[in-house]
Amino acid sequence: MEKEQVVRDYNKWYKEDTVWMLGLFGTAIGAGVLFLPINAGIGGPLPLLIVTLLAFPITFLAHRALARFILSLSSADKGIAGVVGEYWGPRAEKIFNLIYFFAIYTILLMYAVAITNTGESLLVHQLGITAVPRLAIALIIIIVLLSIVRLGQETTMKAMSYLVYPFIGMLIIIGLYLIPQWNLTFFEDFFSGQTMSQLSIKDIVMTLWVTFPVLVMSFNHYPIISPFVVAERHAYDDLEQVDKKCGWIQRNSYILMIVVVLFFVYSCVLSLSPSALAEAKAQNISILSYLANHLNTPFITWIGPLIAFIAIMKSFLGHYVGAYEAMRDIVIEVAELNGKTISNQLIDKIILLFMVVTCVFTAYVNPSILGIIESISGPTGAVILLLLPMYAIYSSEKLARYRKPSNYFVIIIGCITVSAIFYGLF
Repeated sequence: MEKEQVVRDYNKWYKEDTVWMLGLFGTAIGAGVLFLPINAGIGGPLPLLIVTLLAFPITFLAHRALARFILSLSSADKGIAGVVGEYWGPRAEKIFNLIYFFAIYTILLMYAVAITNTGESLLVHQLGITAVPRLAIALIIIIVLLSIVRLGQETTMKAMSYLVYPFIGMLIIIGLYLIPQWNLTFFEDFFSGQTMSQLSIKDIVMTLWVTFPVLVMSFNHYPIISPFVVAERHAYDDLEQVDKKCGWIQRNSYILMIVVVLFFVYSCVLSLSPSALAEAKAQNISILSYLANHLNTPFITWIGPLIAFIAIMKSFLGHYVGAYEAMRDIVIEVAELNGKTISNQLIDKIILLFMVVTCVFTAYVNPSILGIIESISGPTGAVILLLLPMYAIYSSEKLARYRKPSNYFVIIIGCITVSAIFYGLF
């Protein structure tokens, strides 16, 4: 039978490309962006300048390499776990899939807690409603979010792309709104040498060490790269076309991402002093919450929770796509070990029930899971995003054409990011 001709031309930009571009943006830019100004600005101008210089190359090179690693898989239907199995065997695939799932799943639980807290805060502080039980808030929010993903990947991506528009607009509006508050002495002292003269070599090294993990994880969206590549492979026949289209979509997404986020970060940092940023970190609140209290403006007070809600909602949906893919493989493997075949409908029901129960329970209990994120999601995320594709590139002749000098930059950043788990020991 003659193969059906592919209609799409990879040289043209389609509506679906815009959806994926905004989907990548939406997964990467979530609640973390509301804490990035604190982390990047608290150490003074040096970390902020480093973030400015390295944000795009780190984000683009790392995620581009991961996309190519997944694209090298012989099957178009399997994702990142499948390519690990193809390169290093079924045992490695099973181990990786568990690591991959828990890395994303812990982030998903964090978002479940964060979005419940944001919703509860909005009801209590902005709307003056105090009678709604926390369990009901968590249950309603999680069910609404999971109802969206139950409609399918295409609907989920469209929902995320729709949420990205107001989110981008709000970040830009906040940045513009804060311009009259800018204090340029933040940079004047640095360029005059006063700031640098007060820092020791150890201070500078330690600041740089802790800045890289913040930078990498703030723009991280590896959970959605695998579904993204799989979708593009189904849209085009030729792998070279898929590679070029993935690169095109990723480049546009990251340019948009870096420009919007850095403008927001600079505007927030220039509106506050390093001591104020340290106070915000001590209070364990987002930059918008601190600005609302510090500037005492109704505009920030109302728009802050709305931005946070949209940011967390976008990231929850994006990470769920990756978590679903990983858990689906785990369920199938468990069924096969027991000599059973499981239908797609039953798999969906198992995953849905598991996610509803665990996300709602975690959100209701409201634990501090920062330690889990730092010890599991952070290091494993850096290994998956930065080091795994590089290892594959230099250990497989199939990926030999991607051996470039820029890879050493990614490897160094990856090692620094993973090693930062030992930062507290120094």
